[in-house]
Amino acid sequence: MRSPVTATANDELKAELLEIALDAAHRAGAFLKDGRPDDLGVAATKSSAVDVVTEMDIASEKLITGLLAEVRPDDGVLGEEGADVEGTSGVQWVIDPIDGTVNYLYGLPGWAVSIAARKDGETLVGVVHAPMRGETYRAVLGGGAYVNDRPARVRPAPDLALALVGTGFGYLADRRTRQAEVLGQLISQVRDIRRAGSAAIDLCDVATGRLDAYYERGLNPWDYAAGDLIAREAGALTGGRPGDPLSTDLTVAAPPGLFEPLQARLDELGAWHD
Repeated sequence: MRSPVTATANDELKAELLEIALDAAHRAGAFLKDGRPDDLGVAATKSSAVDVVTEMDIASEKLITGLLAEVRPDDGVLGEEGADVEGTSGVQWVIDPIDGTVNYLYGLPGWAVSIAARKDGETLVGVVHAPMRGETYRAVLGGGAYVNDRPARVRPAPDLALALVGTGFGYLADRRTRQAEVLGQLISQVRDIRRAGSAAIDLCDVATGRLDAYYERGLNPWDYAAGDLIAREAGALTGGRPGDPLSTDLTVAAPPGLFEPLQARLDELGAWHD
């Protein structure tokens, strides 16, 4: 059992990290929403020619990491667009400066800023800010999840056959083909499928009951770190293959009672490999 002093210090740290994450996410979100150029183009590609980075991704990450360096200079940072600082405090920030970059590039509203804070490997705080939705999703470990100022809660688990399930696809052609094969076998066994283009928002949609479940192969820590905590604090279970935590191989999120049959079916279908 933790001592009262330790508990108080931990709560104070969570509160501090949440305040910083909210500030950084809102600043980046305002910059991205108000500063998006009409002629926005691709600045670079990553895994393939369709896996893009815009100059706004890079600028957003610089804005966030600059703020973090000012207020918590000893923390580590892991960002999608290259930020990688070891840090000495035991706290690590995991940042996706635009989750849903292709949506942002095309002017679609399904994009968000995702910021999580970990301490010694455990996620303490998660914030996903979706400016075009006018919504900010947040969670503190052990403190529940919220959308704006309203508590977030998963839907009661339906039968798998009645579940609305979100998913996504990778940018490598072979992986996407394999994901489509899995989806082709799953789609007749659920209510329907949604593909929105932002893993962070999909996880928050599970948290708020807008999706019954979500799964995807090929995510990176910055894609799911914040959304995973928000979904769990809203009552979801998350994981990868049965018995494994969520990872790049497979991420699954759903309320208890739906999570187990969906996870088992995805494992049978080989959703965890190309």
